[in-house]
Amino acid sequence: MEFKRSVSRVGKAMLMTDNSLKLYEQVVHYLVVRIEAGEWKEHEKLPSVRSLSELLGVHRLTVFKAYQELKERGNVYVKDKSGYYVSPADPAPVTDQADDPAVSAWLHWDSLARVQSLEAEYQFSKSLIDPALLPNRYWGELMRDLLDLYPRLLGTYSTIQGDLELRSALASHLTTKERFYISADEVLITSGAQQAIDVISRSLVRPGDRVLMERPTYGPAMEIFRKQGAKLIFTDIHPDGYDLEQIERLMKQEKPRVFYMTPTFQNPTGINIPTEQRKQLPELAEQYGCFLVEDDSTYDIYFKEKPPAPIFTYDTTGHTLYIRSYSKYVVPGLRIAAIMCRPRFMPGLQAVKALTDNGSPLLNQKLFLRYFQSPRMHQHLSKLRTAIQLRMEVMEQCLQQTNWTWTRPEGGLNIWAELPEGVDTGRLLHRCMEHSVAFVPGTVFDPSDANASRKLRLSFSYAHEQQIREGMSRLIALAENT
Repeated sequence: MEFKRSVSRVGKAMLMTDNSLKLYEQVVHYLVVRIEAGEWKEHEKLPSVRSLSELLGVHRLTVFKAYQELKERGNVYVKDKSGYYVSPADPAPVTDQADDPAVSAWLHWDSLARVQSLEAEYQFSKSLIDPALLPNRYWGELMRDLLDLYPRLLGTYSTIQGDLELRSALASHLTTKERFYISADEVLITSGAQQAIDVISRSLVRPGDRVLMERPTYGPAMEIFRKQGAKLIFTDIHPDGYDLEQIERLMKQEKPRVFYMTPTFQNPTGINIPTEQRKQLPELAEQYGCFLVEDDSTYDIYFKEKPPAPIFTYDTTGHTLYIRSYSKYVVPGLRIAAIMCRPRFMPGLQAVKALTDNGSPLLNQKLFLRYFQSPRMHQHLSKLRTAIQLRMEVMEQCLQQTNWTWTRPEGGLNIWAELPEGVDTGRLLHRCMEHSVAFVPGTVFDPSDANASRKLRLSFSYAHEQQIREGMSRLIALAENT
């Protein structure tokens, strides 16, 4: 009897001590961590329900429920009268996965990464800046000066949190310009915004957690949170912003751990969330114990008026983690982004970042720092905004010849358009690729909405004006003849 009590105590110590997770969710986490660590290989049999319940000191029904959860996710499969086995790392799509609208796009050809990899003469799928608009020549000069200033730079690692000079410069700039009131200790440098989302997800989200997201939303973010075992729930976004009553109801009922959002020039719609809603969201987050993850990848790309201040500026309780990226419109090759957050989050973020790459490349950080501190960057952004606005206006002129509907963006890099009944943008993309025209079908951003199959995202920043006219002419003609 004493031995069994001892085993039970040891087993429970092997589980997580976070009381926010149900016991079966802790068993799920225990199994997932060990499968990913390779303790059980592909197609290897897992412990029986009985043996695992004895090992962990939990009821057999708790283990059974955990196995059922993993089976639904595709992490394990069942052999009749034999038990549970580890699924292959990249299994063929199975029925229960393929029927899940939140991941169906990622199991087929129309994921964002796959669409953007398509080569096309008229490229409207890449939400990137035309390289001709970037300060390419200046970087050669800057690189030479930098290596003279830091002769040992290429032989030096960055710290995990990022270069102190760069963190200090970003903190000072955002405090002065955006009223962030942060220090360098509250900044973590990442290799792009997508890595920032991944680091936050792995730090905060556990299997079984709910994650609230906009509908439509950035496709790769859905995949990142799903890979963490999160269950996604969605809130609608409209031209005038969020439905805060819907958000409060979801926070109250579903108790999401995280609300991931792109409130400034939202991807893919281009919508700006109004200031009043930005003020109210931190209050809701505090009330219902939810963390806001604010992704700001194109804040500086506005056409007429500067967008409202980030939600982070209105958060007085530290419930918001803010991602600021400079990759798209300054120098994509450096992949510079940063997470701004209050000190309680930083140890967990650094622990994940250490396992990811042990710190972003120092050379990239120092190069960006020199550019960030120079007048050239502000001159570049001013000219860039004008050039991108002109391209947006050319694309709008083309759309005005159609019966499509769209919301004119106030900034950012994309137009979100809806086509008439009967047009499927997935099938349309296949036809367009035969004529070297690429765009992103709406199902990549909103796979759970039946109307998403009539929508598409058009990026106007990668092609020049003549390419936009010619490519849109082809696209419109193909859509009309579908």
